Amino acid sequence: MSQTGLILVTLASIGILLFLVLKLKIQAFISLLITSMFVGIATGMPLNEIISSIQNGMGGTLGFVATVVGLGAIFGQILEASGGAESLASALIKKFGKEKASWALVLAGFLVAIPVFFDVGFIILVPIVYALSKDTKKSVLHYGIPLLAGLAVTHSFIPPTPGPVAVAEIVGADLGWVILFGAIVGVPTAIIAGPIFGKYIGEKIHLDPPEYMIKDADEMKKDIKELPSFGLITSIIGVPLVLILLNTLTDVLTKKGIIDEGLFVEILGFLGHPFVALTIATLLAVYLLGTKRGFTKDELLELSTKALGPAGLIILVTGAGGVFKQMLIDSGVGNMLADNISNSSLPPIILAYILAVVVRITQGSATVSMITAAGIMAPVMEAFNLGGPDRGLIVIAIAAGATILSHVNDSGFWLVGRYFGMTEEQTLKSWTMMETIISVVGFAIALILSFIF
Repeated sequence: MSQTGLILVTLASIGILLFLVLKLKIQAFISLLITSMFVGIATGMPLNEIISSIQNGMGGTLGFVATVVGLGAIFGQILEASGGAESLASALIKKFGKEKASWALVLAGFLVAIPVFFDVGFIILVPIVYALSKDTKKSVLHYGIPLLAGLAVTHSFIPPTPGPVAVAEIVGADLGWVILFGAIVGVPTAIIAGPIFGKYIGEKIHLDPPEYMIKDADEMKKDIKELPSFGLITSIIGVPLVLILLNTLTDVLTKKGIIDEGLFVEILGFLGHPFVALTIATLLAVYLLGTKRGFTKDELLELSTKALGPAGLIILVTGAGGVFKQMLIDSGVGNMLADNISNSSLPPIILAYILAVVVRITQGSATVSMITAAGIMAPVMEAFNLGGPDRGLIVIAIAAGATILSHVNDSGFWLVGRYFGMTEEQTLKSWTMMETIISVVGFAIALILSFIF
């Protein structure tokens, strides 16, 4: 097929994906599969090769993502059930004091969202926002926006949350680099979008805790003495991150010849692989937050099983994204994109961000935006012969693009609006603006880092 034909197929595939998701309301997993089949058929691939590409794309992606996301979900579920999230937030607020509680909440959100899904972390911690707002007479947004910013930044940028894990696997990025850059980008981004913007918007829009939510908040209060300690929670959360980062650092030092390969390096490589690191963290959580705190074996089994429900959907969508990537490669579209982009003046990190932004604004789902942009970028990466740091930064750029301008087609928009008792206009001025700040600031920092590494 001619280059023009391949370009038209690419544009048509994105259009079909958006039509299926937006107009026909077909689940993203099925929509991505249909779009992938269209690419294969439209480019003239033999039908049996299309089936092989689907199998290879799905299997190659899920082998990694299913394990990481599954373990992360169980880890997060046990942390949630033990009261670990409330423990973190309460300890930080006590440390910072009520005057600087917004800074405590952004940090609490940042830490909690590493193992816990965004919406779950928000629902667990929002009672603390209500209590602070009632006590200080300040707007709910003064405390709520910092909490949301901390949760949203980590949810978008730092594994083992599903989004960056999925993108990293599709574009071939090392999770250690993604964690490192996610933290470097995430901390200043969360500060700007959280306490700084929260103080500003809290003065512009004064909101008291909604009456219909206060009774739920009162019911969720727990005695701090019953909760696990701050040190225990942060230690367990830190275990997989430190092990994965050590593995990445060791790999870099070995390749540069600074340290020699041997048993020690091999052991670190094993312990620092995401599979092993997350298994260790999950077992620690099961024992220290579960068994030692009175959970029965049946209760822990039920929690683990419950955790895999929401994780399953994310895993399947990610697998379909792997199919889309594989079909682009096998059909020749990937080579065409790589040739064109490599000859252009547009750096791949900017293209990755723009792709994610376009899909995000159009259809609303951050996950679908990440997967689509990653699928298109994956074959392009090879043409640029990008190293570990560059691939890690492209993951951050895609995540930043997929965060921008959350509005009425995003479920998060309605979740936040209801819990804070906001009108659609108020939600646009607060939540949507906060998400856009995260996107723009996060990408700007990632772009600057791309010139350094």
